[in-house]
Amino acid sequence: MFKQSSMALVLGIAASAAFPTVSSALNYSGRQNNPATFETLEEARISGPKAVVTLEGNNGRTFKSHPVLDGYPAGTTYVYRSPNLYGGRAAARLNTDILVFVEKTFSDKEAAKAYLTELGLIDIVDEAIGSVILVTPGNGRSFDAADQKNYYALQTAMLAQKASEGGRGGAGYCDAEYFGGFGYTYVIGIDGGATFLNNYVAGTLDYVSRIAGMLLIGGDMGSERGVAGLVPVYLVNASERAIQNYKAANDVDALESSNGVDAFFDQSLPLKRVVVAEAKNPNIAACIHDAYYNLFTKAMRVPVGRGGLHSAGTPYQGYSMDQAPLSLCERNAVLNGKTRDGIHVIAHQEDRFKAINSNGNYLDTWFEYLPEEVLNNTAPKGTVPLILANHGGGDDPRQFVEEIGLLPLAGKERFAMVAPEHQSVSGILSDALPALVKYMLETYPSLDPSRVYVTGYSMGGAATLRAINGEPSLFAAAVPMAAAGYTGTEEQKAKLRKATLPVMFTTSSFDLGGAFDQVNETIARGYQSQLNMFLEYNGMDTVTFDFEKYRVVGFDADRMVRVKANGEYDNSSWYLNNDAGIPMVAVNYTMNLMHALYPEYGKIAWDFFKHYSRDPQSGKISYNPYAD
Repeated sequence: MFKQSSMALVLGIAASAAFPTVSSALNYSGRQNNPATFETLEEARISGPKAVVTLEGNNGRTFKSHPVLDGYPAGTTYVYRSPNLYGGRAAARLNTDILVFVEKTFSDKEAAKAYLTELGLIDIVDEAIGSVILVTPGNGRSFDAADQKNYYALQTAMLAQKASEGGRGGAGYCDAEYFGGFGYTYVIGIDGGATFLNNYVAGTLDYVSRIAGMLLIGGDMGSERGVAGLVPVYLVNASERAIQNYKAANDVDALESSNGVDAFFDQSLPLKRVVVAEAKNPNIAACIHDAYYNLFTKAMRVPVGRGGLHSAGTPYQGYSMDQAPLSLCERNAVLNGKTRDGIHVIAHQEDRFKAINSNGNYLDTWFEYLPEEVLNNTAPKGTVPLILANHGGGDDPRQFVEEIGLLPLAGKERFAMVAPEHQSVSGILSDALPALVKYMLETYPSLDPSRVYVTGYSMGGAATLRAINGEPSLFAAAVPMAAAGYTGTEEQKAKLRKATLPVMFTTSSFDLGGAFDQVNETIARGYQSQLNMFLEYNGMDTVTFDFEKYRVVGFDADRMVRVKANGEYDNSSWYLNNDAGIPMVAVNYTMNLMHALYPEYGKIAWDFFKHYSRDPQSGKISYNPYAD
């Protein structure tokens, strides 16, 4: 067995001679295997198509740089790419990108790179994994209105994840995967660069609501300018007008001060934060370090609204995930293989499960998220819950864990996770996923066999159903999200009837057809079937659905809860109890969300999971309504 406490995978492990019939494994990496590069934007546009075509999922396709960059002023923008970027499938969404706007000119690339190195940004992004984009004025002197067009061009190219010319089947745009990012986009403006961002970026919702954090050093804001949407911001020597506009956009109502730095924030959503500092001669590198580690790494953006919503009217709008505002959500950044609150990420690629295979393919790649007290055995035996987290189709296991919101929760609640790479092995998951859970319990004594939970989104929701059909007695509760349905074998159904299992199905207004009927605004027939199936497994009466009487879910719930998820979307849960009064089957629905990962879903799952445990000896489910 090979393992290492970093995000790098151990590749090239030879197959054991003990299983000669197994021909291959999947060998997924989700990485680009690139050296560090520093290029002008023009050079990056040439390099990009050749680089991304080799990534997993891209072979056989044609790629080009995004045409929105045609006519971009040459010699004004520089791109640094850290080694071994994420890439392939949706993995590029894990890359961090930091855009730096400064009114300077550089004699050559070496001088531009030296400037970023002096600011500490090369070290920061090497640790984060991603890119730094250094932007200077298009006219070579100072930023003006013409640079707003250039900003839009960069935003469009860098955030157009998996977009193609003419839609599906056309030439893919390479820039987002080559040097762009998505949820971890941060912007720095220095003096004239700060003024530009204040006057030409902050006032446009399509721009500012895609930024997860801003650092503005100096600069001014015009009297007619405003801030169009909430955004975490760190202001150094800012004008009073800029301070007040950012505070208003973030609805701040609280203040904390430390060492002469004021942080204004919204008590209900502390990510809405305006940090204000004053310094006669600010140390720019120190400001960047403070803003990055204490503001940027705590916030991310995710796309959960309708495509094309509030995006600028250009020929390039409307591709998948082109919408504004992106939701501002909590992040727990992985840096050098662990989070700052001590969740270690351990990547595995090995042949441990090769006996469970389909046409020679088997589950060979997974990522373990372990609290440090589990790794160093200081947590008491059998005290740390475990979540099996299953990614969706085309997703990356790490990207799924972060975008579904489980990583911040793991840091706070001190649970462990295991996230398998299961893209092409669905047929064996009923056996492989329980085997993976058993391996985790055997390997880490601190894990609690009575509190093992499973969740997944879309294809991962189907994987969740396969896992609990395979060995339901391993799990204390399950949350299939936006799940494709699965009906078990007669043997699997018998095991579920014997075990009984609390289950919550989640969906949303614009979910896939098997989960939600968008025309009638009700849960779809597929979900209706799954609900009755699990009611029967749990020894409960099945439901005759009446959507005229009971909107959305079609049944009279024993309990219903409605909240405002992340302060922005109505979210409702309906629970059905067994004869003992224990909620065993539930539905959760989020209004106006598309089929997409949303960090609030992780919270919804944990809020369901934490009430349940299963005695490993008797198999009995226990419910604690007061669990916190």
